[in-house]
Amino acid sequence: MKALLMYRDRDFDPQRKLPWNEQALIQDLELNTLFNAMALGEVFLFEMAKEAILGSLNDLDTIRYRQNILKDCLENPSIVRDIYAIAIESIEKEKKNYFGMFSKYPAAILHRSIDVLQMFVDMLKKLRTIADEHADEFKSEGFTIFFEMLKNELGDEYFTSVQNHLRELTFRDGVLISAELGKGNKGTHYILRKLQDKKQSWVERIFAKKPPAYTFSIADRDESGARALSELNERGINLVANALAQSTDHILSFFSMLRTELAFYVGCLNLHERLTQKGKPLSFPLPVTPGERSHSFSGLYDVCLALTLEHRIVGNDMHADDKDLVIITGANQGGKSTFLRSIGLSQLMMQCGMFVPAESFCANICDGLFTHYKREEDATMNSGKLDEELSRMSAIVDNLRSNSLVLFNESFAATNEREGSEIARQIICALLEKRIKVFFVTHSYEFAHGFHNQKRENAIFLRAERQTDGGRTFRLSEGEPSPTSYGEDLYNRIFKAAN
Repeated sequence: MKALLMYRDRDFDPQRKLPWNEQALIQDLELNTLFNAMALGEVFLFEMAKEAILGSLNDLDTIRYRQNILKDCLENPSIVRDIYAIAIESIEKEKKNYFGMFSKYPAAILHRSIDVLQMFVDMLKKLRTIADEHADEFKSEGFTIFFEMLKNELGDEYFTSVQNHLRELTFRDGVLISAELGKGNKGTHYILRKLQDKKQSWVERIFAKKPPAYTFSIADRDESGARALSELNERGINLVANALAQSTDHILSFFSMLRTELAFYVGCLNLHERLTQKGKPLSFPLPVTPGERSHSFSGLYDVCLALTLEHRIVGNDMHADDKDLVIITGANQGGKSTFLRSIGLSQLMMQCGMFVPAESFCANICDGLFTHYKREEDATMNSGKLDEELSRMSAIVDNLRSNSLVLFNESFAATNEREGSEIARQIICALLEKRIKVFFVTHSYEFAHGFHNQKRENAIFLRAERQTDGGRTFRLSEGEPSPTSYGEDLYNRIFKAAN
């Protein structure tokens, strides 16, 4: 049995290798805030949210497959959580049923396996009941296949058969074992045999033809004889014990994978409920192929900022189809870095099949997301700030592929403006030649103005708005690069307030 709720044709692998820049993405995009909102304190949900979001998909069909499943989850949150709870309960009960040092003995293995399998049967019956009662409420391909699998695999005949086998394996009427004599008259080829059918009448049992047999009895105090008989019993039931243990392992793996795959959707439910309570808009994005250049949205906001602040968060609109380069300038503390973070977060959320924090959103999927943000000075003094920036850029270049997305935040500002602008210009031109999409927040007017003068058709320029009194709207609008960041506004605000 397979859940197939993350991929159409295979299980989700929580042990797969995450992107090499995992830590940079978490730091620059403040992803732990997002993971915590999805986990609500549950470590397993946190880890699965991290695995799913950082393991971005580049397959449109799989993204849409997950989107449709998530839509079903949003329509039926209590049912999805009930299924998730059944998976957790099954795993926890299996852990408690452990024999420790006795688990190497066939009899102990068999006894434990019977108890665990009986418990699993009860849990599977609960899943089957949910499938019978609620399957029609789910429309996605993933849940349709899942519920059909439960109905087909877990029919009444299956449960009856399992119960009959479990009843027989308790050996209330003793154990019938056959064996052969090997070299030195040692027993070999021990086989557990089915006992005589109890449905025969006593007359039939008396007069039925019986094979020749010999019997012996063991004295009450014959410890050696009892031990030898116990060893014979262990050999006889060994294969059955192993087979039953494998059956329980198979069902356990199903519940474990069901928990793993549903954890992503439960995390999404937690996040959706949190943002909905705050009155924040959410929508399912429209992803397009990597080769296209699409990036249009309305009301896009930084989901991590929305999770940490109580006041209203300003959303932004942008229409940047057929653009490879977005350069963002404008007033200090005007929302540029927040906007850049919203771009990265929405891209990751879209590419793992989630909703996004926007009224509407459409973008091409990328073959890798990279961030190059300014860092604090190297405390060990092993390298200068510019040297460190260039080293990180070199590592990014080594891992870039066509149709990747790179987010720059005030990069290469550790030297003078002329040199920093030239370094940035050469790097950006090289990236654009390789079909890399770039978002660049900068205070360098020389850099931004130089690209603006080229009048590139594949470039768009955004500017953080500033009101006439120096106030910030935290909105970005299309416009030519600003020659100043209005640092004087901050100076006046801080020092006038101090006076």
